[in-house]
Amino acid sequence: MATTTITRRRGHGWVPGRLARAITAPVVLAALTVLTLLVLAPFLVVALNAVKSPAEYAADGPLSVPGELYLRGIIDFWFRVDFGEKLWNSFLISTTVAVGAVVISVLNAYAIGIGRMRGQLAFLMFFLLANLLPQEALVYPLYYLSKQVGLYNSRIAVIIIFTAIQAAFGTYLLSSVFRDFPRQLLEAAAIDGAGKWRVLWKVVVPTSWPTLSVLFTFFFIWTWNEFFLPLIFLISNDKQTVPVALGVLQGDRMMDATTTSASALLGIVPAVLFFLVFQRTLTRGVLAGAVK
Repeated sequence: MATTTITRRRGHGWVPGRLARAITAPVVLAALTVLTLLVLAPFLVVALNAVKSPAEYAADGPLSVPGELYLRGIIDFWFRVDFGEKLWNSFLISTTVAVGAVVISVLNAYAIGIGRMRGQLAFLMFFLLANLLPQEALVYPLYYLSKQVGLYNSRIAVIIIFTAIQAAFGTYLLSSVFRDFPRQLLEAAAIDGAGKWRVLWKVVVPTSWPTLSVLFTFFFIWTWNEFFLPLIFLISNDKQTVPVALGVLQGDRMMDATTTSASALLGIVPAVLFFLVFQRTLTRGVLAGAVK
């Protein structure tokens, strides 16, 4: 009798459920595979054309597989724009901005979210509006100020500008995170005699490290990909960043298709490598925020 009941349950509910899951899993996997290929397709085309000779590109087109590796385009572009120098400029600016923006965001959010300072709503609205302003609206005031203080055409000016821009977003985000910070930890630290600075650096920062690592990763990548403001404020060739160097050369008639693809590949690879290095940190931060 019990065996018959179990068989009926399997026949009416369990087998169809397993069958549906067995059919759904391959369909979802196939859809994700197609979407992944669509996303990677432009990068694969760029990589193929970067190692293809101009003659082979003209004969077989952009979608053909190169018969042999042609690295002349990558080497020519590297020395033509002094790409190593541009790479260092982008790395220096992006790293400095990411670290500075995270530190300022932590200090601001600690005062607003945990310190419960007066007028915190007004400050949050200010930072929100700062995030909504387009960069085009900031160009002339920032250009005028940088000229007045003698920082125009310097990496310091770009670092200060982007640190302020990224810190505005970081402050707005961390303020909501710190507002829900466990009060038990703060009270325990206060009982042990810890002051506000010690509570910040010994309790709040270590506990919020996954979120801070996510902010650092995004700040670095966002700053690395910036083009408009560095184009305005870095007019000397030795101070330009990677996106500016790539953008300036797009109108050069001496660049063939393979050299252009080589420049695009060299511009993409550093950001991709950085993302892959910090992928585990980024995943932990996202999962920590979801669990919290």
